[in-house]
Amino acid sequence: MFVLASAIAIPAFAQAPTAEEPLSAPPVAAQQQQPAPLAKDAKEGFWGRVNPFARKKWVNKRVDPLKDRLSELDEVNAKNARDIQDVDGRAQAGIKNAQATADGANQTATAAGDQAQKAGLVAQGAAGHVDHLNATVDGLDQYHQVNAVEVKFSGGQPMISAVARKQLDDLAASLTGHQGYVLEIEGHSPLAGSAGIQSSDRLTEAVMRYLVTEHQIPVYRLHSVALGNAQAAGQEEAKLTKIKISSVQIRLMENSLAAR
Repeated sequence: MFVLASAIAIPAFAQAPTAEEPLSAPPVAAQQQQPAPLAKDAKEGFWGRVNPFARKKWVNKRVDPLKDRLSELDEVNAKNARDIQDVDGRAQAGIKNAQATADGANQTATAAGDQAQKAGLVAQGAAGHVDHLNATVDGLDQYHQVNAVEVKFSGGQPMISAVARKQLDDLAASLTGHQGYVLEIEGHSPLAGSAGIQSSDRLTEAVMRYLVTEHQIPVYRLHSVALGNAQAAGQEEAKLTKIKISSVQIRLMENSLAAR
């Protein structure tokens, strides 16, 4: 109580006028030089005047705006976080869709590559088959000589002797079960001109008739020509030898492809 009374008495004593000081109003100049008093908050109370910073209300008046700003910042940060999360979600969805599309395109490209490879293999196989067919077709008319028989006739008469029969029988026996062959039959005669041609033609007819009737050789496999005293093309050495007897030369020609 003494301290409180002293605190009240000291300001009162300081404000009380002394006997020496006049009670008249201060000069105008002095009034103008004094600064205006600071505005004070209403209802400060005693402790507010003594220590204004210690009041809860004073602190709240200055802290509440900061709390409001902090709340606004929290809301802004929360909204930004939600926006970022939303953008990230859409970006992830877009990335997944793009990846799925890329995977689908990759699978399609892989399938197309496999199809192209298969098509290439088929094309190669077809090309090889075509080449094989071409080789086969080219070889169909390629014949090579397998055997040759010369049947001689006495006096130019178309009478087949026992020796000639044996030759023709052996030749026909070798053809049993064979395919892709032809028989080239050339008739020769020592006579010149048309007489030689007619004579050699009768000889070839006799040989062909025997092969067809006795051994059932197909007619389409028999190819004959009556040359008289001439030689076939490609027999240059035989051309130098004069034909002295009537004969029929038979050559067995075979096609290896058609004979398979």
